[in-house]
Amino acid sequence: MTLTCNLYVDGEFEGSIKSKNEINVGKHGHLKGDIVAQRLVVQGYVEGTINAEKVEIKSAGRVSGTIESAELIIESKGVFEGNSIVKDIQAIPPKKKLEIAKAS
Repeated sequence: MTLTCNLYVDGEFEGSIKSKNEINVGKHGHLKGDIVAQRLVVQGYVEGTINAEKVEIKSAGRVSGTIESAELIIESKGVFEGNSIVKDIQAIPPKKKLEIAKAS
């Protein structure tokens, strides 16, 4: 399913969803599959692969799978099981060697 609008799911859906906007999974929602969106808000259950700029797992939410996002927010009592890949992260600068001068 490819969308250009927001989507609210409070039932069951299995398959791929691609949205240029927000996908919101309600407390009774269950998504299984690949999800691509600008923002994903999970109050129900999601299993699969998620690719979004921002992912929010609310207190009643549960995600199982892989999340690739620039921002991941997990509220207290929210559950995430799987792998997280941070998008657009800058490389850590190399360590500088510390030299200690000897006193004469």
